[in-house]
Amino acid sequence: MPVFNQHWQHLLFQLRVLYRVFFMRVVDLELLAQDGDTSRLMGQFASVFVTISFFCSFPVPVLLVGRTPIPPHLSYMFQHFLIETSMTIAGIIAVLSCDSAFPDRRDMLVLGPLPVRSSTLFFSKLAAVFAGPIFAMASFNLCTGFSWPMVFAVGAGGSYSLLRSFPAYWLTILLAGSFFVLGILAIQGLAANLLPRQIFLRFSAVLQAALLCILLSSYFLGPSFNSPEALAASQNQHELAWLPAYWFLGLFNQLNGTLRPELVPLAHRAWAALDIVALASVAALLLSYFRTLRRVVEQPEIIPVVRNVSFPFGSSLSAVITLFSLRTLMRSRLHRMILSVYIGIGLTIIFGFIHTRFARQNADASGTLSLTYLLASILIISLSIFALRIVVGIPISLRANWIFRLTQVRPFWHYHRAVRVSFFAICIVPSLVFLSVAVFKRNYSTHAVMAHLALMALLGALIIELCLFAFRKISFACSYMPGKANLHFVFWPTLFGSIQWIRDAASFEGRTLDHPGTFARLFLALAVAGLITHWVANYRAYRVSELVFEEEDMEGMVTLNLR
Repeated sequence: MPVFNQHWQHLLFQLRVLYRVFFMRVVDLELLAQDGDTSRLMGQFASVFVTISFFCSFPVPVLLVGRTPIPPHLSYMFQHFLIETSMTIAGIIAVLSCDSAFPDRRDMLVLGPLPVRSSTLFFSKLAAVFAGPIFAMASFNLCTGFSWPMVFAVGAGGSYSLLRSFPAYWLTILLAGSFFVLGILAIQGLAANLLPRQIFLRFSAVLQAALLCILLSSYFLGPSFNSPEALAASQNQHELAWLPAYWFLGLFNQLNGTLRPELVPLAHRAWAALDIVALASVAALLLSYFRTLRRVVEQPEIIPVVRNVSFPFGSSLSAVITLFSLRTLMRSRLHRMILSVYIGIGLTIIFGFIHTRFARQNADASGTLSLTYLLASILIISLSIFALRIVVGIPISLRANWIFRLTQVRPFWHYHRAVRVSFFAICIVPSLVFLSVAVFKRNYSTHAVMAHLALMALLGALIIELCLFAFRKISFACSYMPGKANLHFVFWPTLFGSIQWIRDAASFEGRTLDHPGTFARLFLALAVAGLITHWVANYRAYRVSELVFEEEDMEGMVTLNLR
């Protein structure tokens, strides 16, 4: 018996250690600065979710006045919002971390020679994958999970309705988030079993980006059926069959004791969907572990394709930095996924904004660009530059850091100019090409389109100068300090807060396109602002002597931070 207990204690110790390692591997440890700590980054995201939860709890005291039940359509609206938001948060975290559900080459080379069972590796990976979504959902429901169940308990009947509403709400949130997590793992595991490993590694990034776009589009653009009449209408049943948030709305009311007839089929569909995704994910993961563990070590990773392609800038430093940035975005799934998060959410907001009456009040006219096209153009240019500015702060590997550090033989302003050229090549040129194709076969004046594209080029140049004003690094070649930069949290309030201003700017531009004199003054104002910002940035770059490769200066003694 003591030997048996010692064996289980050893297994639990291995499971706990591996779980902590996999859970804290949000960012590759080799990319961090010397005092970088991923827990700081996770703490900042948790604080954001808690703040949102706090503000979402403000209506609760008003609704509890008088202890009267709220109307069914309001109850369904609040329940659906909380359930769908929690599901979407869990789904986004699962999409971004679904690669960690499968061991990579480093895991196998490090843990393979050690006496670690495959089952221990499997359960530790699975626990780490679920820990991220659970942590995010718990942060979002820290305030709402204890305030809104009191509202939903009113009118549920019985003196123990409040005791029933709390576990019903939390169980529904947990099951709803698990549905998305299990479904994403099932899709990823199915792709890992059906495709060869090299093809799967290339396809998984595209699959992750597609899943992310589907999650965001369904959240922002999904239809609203928050009334008993809409849920019971026969013409809405086809759409309700593809909206999982409404399934778990029915499940919550079933657990809460407030199930109405229109919610009965939705609750049954939720239980059936949970059974299907649970079986599919377990089968896909088990098959993946039994079939792919050996292939991870034996088969090579993604092999770069050698192509003799000439670059417009020749062999200059600008060409080197631009090609390095392009290949980083093409080969690194981490950078592609982060870029997809910002551009995907931004474009989803754009499409949702375009479909409202607020943006459709100006109709398309012959020879005049529509407000929808002008608004989308400004947001696409801005989003692509801001998203790339955030992504370039995360390095690709330490080798790039040391190669650029050892080969720095030119002044800083040469590298600053090269980074600026790379932003133009990666953001401005593709955006202008996309905007040109978007008006193909439209009844728009060629002169108006060319004038608008010229304005967008000047606007993009001005935004690039502002984003790179204090940038003293080479893209993807500086150590990363999680939690130090606030760009992630400044980005979203700025985006939501500036939509009205951007809409007014788009309306003003649309009016100037019909008046050559006003357009010439607007063009001149943007050009002068861009030239002044460019001159100030160059003057600042001339005074800088060295590039930055570490977020913090190296001290005489560096601690290992062993715990």
